[in-house]
Amino acid sequence: MSMRKRTFLLLAVIGAAVSLAGCSRSMSDLDQYIAEVNARPGGPIEPLPEIKTYEVVAYERGDARSPFVPDLPTAGPDDDGVRPDADRKREFLEGFPLDTLRMVGTLYQDGQLFGLVQTSDRLIHRVVVGNYLGQNDGRIISITDSSIQLVEIIPDGLGGYTERAASISLGET
Repeated sequence: MSMRKRTFLLLAVIGAAVSLAGCSRSMSDLDQYIAEVNARPGGPIEPLPEIKTYEVVAYERGDARSPFVPDLPTAGPDDDGVRPDADRKREFLEGFPLDTLRMVGTLYQDGQLFGLVQTSDRLIHRVVVGNYLGQNDGRIISITDSSIQLVEIIPDGLGGYTERAASISLGET
């Protein structure tokens, strides 16, 4: 065996002996603590909680509505109520969601009040009563100095449509 290998082997044996020397420490303090804990008197044990028996209840519907069917108004695709006009030519501001449009003022010109609406691309457009805004067929019904009121036509979830009031206020972001 070469000198280098002997030196390496000797250092490995010395390192192992030193690291194992740290493990041979006495554990008398731990043994003493365990003995003290075992010598303590035990406390009373609480009784187990009483288990309630399951009570079976039979569901009797009778004339009541089923709890598993939603209680919604009766409407449907054959309803003669409100519907969007599919033949109407769409206006430019109907391409923007209503919450991205912002009223920035009004303009009174030639006896007519115009609302000024800013789009998300920062362009300002003039609108009058009867124009459409937003993506839900929102028709403007009134313009005041502080807001633009409109009525949207939205699906009712049953295949029909319903009207919903909406507005854009001045300075609203």
